[in-house]
Amino acid sequence: MMHLLSLLFSALLCQVTGLKTVIGLYGETVEIPCNNGATKVEDTMLIKWKYNKEQSVPGDLLVKKKNENVVVSATDEYKNRVSMTANLSLLLADAKLTDQHTFTCMVVSGTDIEEYPINLVIQKSPEVPFITDKAEALEIGKRTKLGKCVAKNSNPPAKIVWLRNNAILSPDGNRTLIDDVVNIQPGTELSNVESTLQYSARKEDTDAQFSCRAEHPQASNLVSPSETFTITYSTEKVVLEVITEDPLVEGNDVILKCVADGNPRPTSFNFDLKGTLVKVENSDNYTITNILRNNSGEYKCSLIDDPSMEATKNITVNFLDVKLNLDKTVIRRAGDSLNLSLDIDSSAKPTVSWAKGGVKMNKEPKKTKLAYSDAGFYELEVTMGPLRKKASFHLTVEGAPVIRNLLKQHDKDGHRKVLICEAEGSPKPAVSWNINGTVIDEKSFDNGTVTHRIAVMPSANLTVACTVSNLFGIDTKVINVSSLFEDVKVDKRDPSEDDDKTKLVVGVVVGLLVAALVIGVAYWMYMKKSKQGSWKTGEKENGSSEEEKKLEEKMEENSQKADV
Repeated sequence: MMHLLSLLFSALLCQVTGLKTVIGLYGETVEIPCNNGATKVEDTMLIKWKYNKEQSVPGDLLVKKKNENVVVSATDEYKNRVSMTANLSLLLADAKLTDQHTFTCMVVSGTDIEEYPINLVIQKSPEVPFITDKAEALEIGKRTKLGKCVAKNSNPPAKIVWLRNNAILSPDGNRTLIDDVVNIQPGTELSNVESTLQYSARKEDTDAQFSCRAEHPQASNLVSPSETFTITYSTEKVVLEVITEDPLVEGNDVILKCVADGNPRPTSFNFDLKGTLVKVENSDNYTITNILRNNSGEYKCSLIDDPSMEATKNITVNFLDVKLNLDKTVIRRAGDSLNLSLDIDSSAKPTVSWAKGGVKMNKEPKKTKLAYSDAGFYELEVTMGPLRKKASFHLTVEGAPVIRNLLKQHDKDGHRKVLICEAEGSPKPAVSWNINGTVIDEKSFDNGTVTHRIAVMPSANLTVACTVSNLFGIDTKVINVSSLFEDVKVDKRDPSEDDDKTKLVVGVVVGLLVAALVIGVAYWMYMKKSKQGSWKTGEKENGSSEEEKKLEEKMEENSQKADV
């Protein structure tokens, strides 16, 4: 405000008087021109500088006559501070605020006397501003004196601007009030400006940077160091944090941490452990060691001085217990029941899966009427989230052996016959034959099944028996095996013999057909001639009985030839 008034005053002064103004810097030498340097030295008879010492009382400073040296006529404070340049300008050393007068250059040339008055204004930039009287803390919602910004030794007085994070804070009459005071320093007449900021803080002001800037015609970028302030406010929210391993299982340690957003933050809390109240001072956490499943439930924490400010958290202790009623090794008789039972105790619904021999099963193991194929290694896996439990057992199904298949076939080259005996039983049955043969292979005993193969070269038809036995019983089956020679006789018949027989049959059939055709034709011709003869002689139409007899004998003879 003072700065603005000073500028307005200077402007009005210039407008009223119409005087030219020269601005000089405090402490520097000021040059005040005479008639803007338009006056020529050779045209003047006399040059005289003076100033308005008091109202209507001039004060002489110096005089220069033509072709003579400058003579200082001042007897006051200007005696040793004034001089003249070659172009008739007045030099004023070590400018002060008390030098702000109207200085006049009087020029005498011939019979003319001219005066050129000039107004002198002295300015000085302020020192770098700084903040003092800083508040220890700012309370949210309460207008508090944040601090005082001081800009010293300037003319005209500096203008102070408050900044928050380098943005201008403008007074609004409510949250932000700014009060400026200008103090004139005795002796120098320079101004010290003090600007006081009253501010109502918000949460967003936490860590905000507050500073002030001094604005002046002779300087720029004069900014104080930034200041931060503690923002205090009451607790508005409480959060209970549970710090532990994930998942939380029995035996883990659990840290209950109560977090409040007040500033300063509360340091003491009440912890409600499922109905048991524990007071903790100078700490925000409580530790539960070796937690158990019955510790699951609701936990709370609250402020000691304000129990209504509380937070709640449900804690679930995960557990998974699996009990299988079978031993690691299980032996049952074929047809018996497994009697399997599984007990699961868990904090949530688990997933159960079975595998046999490393292959996942779609359902749990068979429990009744066990077969040899049910034997094997069974694995159980129960999972609940990241928790998993495993159990296993090996099932052996025992019983007397039974032969399921007794087969015969030729080997690849046809030189031997291969006999195959497949049987079930456990323990592994022993396999024996009633003939000697070459063992080809015996498949591994798997799921109670054994397969035994032998190769034989029988020279005669045989009845072969396969016998299987173990400690629980015995079983035998027989199979008829023909000799290789008979098979070879049948398989190696001469194909030409079959062809001859076929040709013979075809020839006989064709011969019979031809003979029948010849007899038919002969009989037809005979009958035709007989009829023609009777017409000529007038004999009986059927001929004599002797001729008929002869014809019948001939037909019989031809028929016998056709049979042959």
